[in-house]
Amino acid sequence: MNNLKKIGLSALAGSLVATSAFAGEMSVAGGASINVEHTNGGNADTGKTFSMGNQLTFSGSGELDNGLNVALSFVLDQNDDKAADDQSTAGNYNAGSPFDSHSVTISSDTMGSLKFSGEGGSSAISAMDGTAAGDIWDSFDIASTVHPTGIGGGDNSMMYTLPAMMDGVALNLSYTPRGTADSTVAYSISYTGMENLTVNYALGDGSADNTDGEAMKISYVMGPITGTYTNYEYSGATAATSDDTSSYALTYLLPGDELSITYGAETVERNAGAAAKEDVETWEISAAYTAGGMTISASMSEIDNMNGTTTTTQDRERWALGLSFAF
Repeated sequence: MNNLKKIGLSALAGSLVATSAFAGEMSVAGGASINVEHTNGGNADTGKTFSMGNQLTFSGSGELDNGLNVALSFVLDQNDDKAADDQSTAGNYNAGSPFDSHSVTISSDTMGSLKFSGEGGSSAISAMDGTAAGDIWDSFDIASTVHPTGIGGGDNSMMYTLPAMMDGVALNLSYTPRGTADSTVAYSISYTGMENLTVNYALGDGSADNTDGEAMKISYVMGPITGTYTNYEYSGATAATSDDTSSYALTYLLPGDELSITYGAETVERNAGAAAKEDVETWEISAAYTAGGMTISASMSEIDNMNGTTTTTQDRERWALGLSFAF
């Protein structure tokens, strides 16, 4: 009996030693939001709708004995409904599940970083965080397919960031395997070597259905004003599934850095060949006031030719009020 106890204690001690070699840190961040919005026009008066959202992000990191750094991220999102949001492959996400993005990143100064995303991964293109104006079109129920970020990432993807070759230059390579479906490869380069200027350029290719995408994003800060321009070109297997999205936004930060005002606009050119469609045009003006971890926001937006047609049912207006907390 004593021998069994000794073996058990020795095994436990060994496991504790092995675990302590990868001692790291764990942190939790999160947020909550309360929103009221209203959409009218096009025989689609929604009335005032109320919604709430909560999100928790768990992050862990540590350094291995060989000098490699390992980081883990896991997100719980109350509003997660990815089946409606996924633009790449239907059924990738667990619709209605609170388990959202999760990833593991391995990195070092000499090898760069390699990120594995089990869900909610980004490609080198979609990592640019959407259009300059913040994907205004997504606030409206657009029935037709829009590809504002070109070749996306999705579940079970990986992204490799090369070690810095010169100050301000970063290179990324992403790969999303899909088996017999549409696997995607994307490349991007970003430049931040000039003060207040950020430039991003990316290319992507889908193997199964001959899709490809090209993206560019430029942002410049001049005192209290930030200007951003983006352009995404997506070429699908047919002209009907191709589009070109351009967007710009101007943000003015008032003295005190608590109140900001933003105006943005987007145009989606639908390349539908013989069945030519009208451009989808949107604009939005918004204001946000931040005090510590609390932000109060208000916005007004409008969309014309929502699904690529000029009928009166395709023009809509929307306003929204929001209150959010971050911790």
